[in-house]
Amino acid sequence: MARLIIISNRLPITINKKDGELFYHPSAGGLATGLNSLAYDIDKIWVGWPGKTIDEDWEKTAIQKSLEDKNLIPVFLSEKEKELYYDGFSNKVIWPHFHYFTQYTTYKDEFWKSYQEVNQKFAEAVEKIILPDDIVWVHDYQLMLLPHLIRKKSPKISIGFFLHIPFPSYEVFRILPWRKEILEGVLGADQIGFHTFGYMRHFLSAVYRIVGHEHDLGKLTIQNRIVNVDVYPMGINYQKYAYPKNFIPKNETTEEEQFTKKEVQLILSIDRLDYTKGIPERIKAYAQFLETYPEYVGKITLVMIVVPSRSNVDQYQELKEEVEKLVGRLMGIYSSFNWDPILYFYRSFSFADLSSLYRIADIALITPLRDGMNLVAKEFIASKEISKKGVLILSEMAGASDELTDAIIVNPHDINDIVSALHKALNMSEEDQERRLKTMQDRMKLRTVSNWAETFIYDQMKIAEYQNKMVLTLKKGASEREKLIHHFQQAQNRLIILDYDGTLMDFKTDPKAVIPDDELMNILLNIKKDKKNKLVIISGRDKETLNEWMSPLEIDMAAEHGVWIKKGKDWKVSRNLFKSWKKKVRPVLEDLVERTPGSFIEEKDYSLAWHYRKIDKDLSEKRIREYRDVLLYLTANLDLQVLEGNKVVEIKNAGVNKGKATLNWLRQQHWDFILAIGDDHTDEDIFKVLPKNAYTIKVGIQKTIAKFNILSVQDVRELLKELNAS
Repeated sequence: MARLIIISNRLPITINKKDGELFYHPSAGGLATGLNSLAYDIDKIWVGWPGKTIDEDWEKTAIQKSLEDKNLIPVFLSEKEKELYYDGFSNKVIWPHFHYFTQYTTYKDEFWKSYQEVNQKFAEAVEKIILPDDIVWVHDYQLMLLPHLIRKKSPKISIGFFLHIPFPSYEVFRILPWRKEILEGVLGADQIGFHTFGYMRHFLSAVYRIVGHEHDLGKLTIQNRIVNVDVYPMGINYQKYAYPKNFIPKNETTEEEQFTKKEVQLILSIDRLDYTKGIPERIKAYAQFLETYPEYVGKITLVMIVVPSRSNVDQYQELKEEVEKLVGRLMGIYSSFNWDPILYFYRSFSFADLSSLYRIADIALITPLRDGMNLVAKEFIASKEISKKGVLILSEMAGASDELTDAIIVNPHDINDIVSALHKALNMSEEDQERRLKTMQDRMKLRTVSNWAETFIYDQMKIAEYQNKMVLTLKKGASEREKLIHHFQQAQNRLIILDYDGTLMDFKTDPKAVIPDDELMNILLNIKKDKKNKLVIISGRDKETLNEWMSPLEIDMAAEHGVWIKKGKDWKVSRNLFKSWKKKVRPVLEDLVERTPGSFIEEKDYSLAWHYRKIDKDLSEKRIREYRDVLLYLTANLDLQVLEGNKVVEIKNAGVNKGKATLNWLRQQHWDFILAIGDDHTDEDIFKVLPKNAYTIKVGIQKTIAKFNILSVQDVRELLKELNAS
């Protein structure tokens, strides 16, 4: 079986040193739980930082040997690397930026340099252990360059990447000076996962606008690879929180009594100290609730647990001071001898204590300003498996809100909204509580952390299998490719039909900038030299451009989708064509250009084309929807056709298409080998008219009637070279 190599910033262990001896304790985080639950027949190796700066060589050796038995591979970081890579770029650049706190983002080149160096260090650690059939899964924002670095050394390896924090909108992400490098790093993976569709959508938008890769239903074609981008909401170990006694050691006590003695309703708030969590806003909302509804004074208590985090960072120290001032002010106004409006704990709680609090709390108030997922909300819901009583108030900015839709969803920036939600929660009937909880619990039982990990790995393996099925692209020895080449070798009369843009040359923003390069001209010349071959270029290009570019080859061509046919030396126009219609249609296209900066009109002899290669994809789709009906109405009685190609809409005479152009050569003689390659909708007409024994190939992963897909222009060239050499 394949091995799974898991790579994260931290190993799932804690190392303590006492009296010169090292002690190792397993971590109980959600990621470790999910990955450890994967099928036992998958051999798992975990690569990561051990969590401590280790300077002594003997300690490094001792740690490596001790962890080797546990299939853990440590990556040691110096104190400076920890400061610049982890505290610096990871937590002072990516963390605030991806959570929309750009005012806290620190743009320092030394942070970026260290981030690159540490990602390279991780890549070198992986390189030492990786095997050809391994599956690699990289985790989170600290290692966003790593997929590409591994890909460079192991181009055929299966790599997954999961981002556990939000991915920001394009307008926020584009501010980063290193935006392109980060995207290219992540795109080294074959499978990329996010918690929510919103994060996935933002990522695909950034990829399109910054790197130029367009997706098809979440799939990107990058060089000779397919990259699958999808949504995988992370779950929890449901049983652990639903039935916690099974997971708590018998001798472990809890602090439950100090809460259950109080005859008040408990509102629970649990967060790590971070400016993304909206803790000050929550306290202010609670204070306003007591002011608005004084009848609840003495009847409710907010239990606020704030887990210490990054206490050496100024912003976090200031946040702690602000929180404690707000707590102190609230206590000063409302506390009495027998009632505390708020119980504030600045420390972490054991699992036993947390599960007790979840169980007895009446309301969970989870209102982060921005959060990747927020598993606390899910843990609270699971803890109500037996009682079926409790209300969750959840921020719409938490990833969990996409799943937990039966919670009371609030805008965490709107204090009045939180106040209203608290009032609604405190007055919710038990029947309504039970109904909401059951719906959310049923969903969570299906989407556990184990299910999350298994689904991601399954899809990663599926995309690897899918790539291998693209046999004409990825495996030169694959049976279908061998069959094609063998058939080519045996044939005496071969017809080879090729599209130009997107098939032989990659697209560029300027259509005139795709002049054939020397490599392409040599490939085509070698095909043409073989007397057994009839080479034909069928394109939407105008005849003047095709003539200028291809005349040295002296090959047959069709221009403007078949308006012009060149067999031998002369061009001939198809019959019954007219162009008087242009006067009526051109003003519509000119209006379209005026409303869509960056687009332009290309005029050919018998057609008009609106190109939108330079403009935003969403805007172009909007314009096409707006103008499609207008153009169809104008052309309905003029025997014209509106044709949508790759980043172009073309109006031309009906009855003219690449399929009809193909008949000029198909009927010329008997062919014992036919090959046609194209990339867009217009090439489907070629595929339709060819006999069943023809080899039809679509460039890209879109749906097609062609028999085969091939991933890229470079793959087309490699195939043609292989035919030349056979």
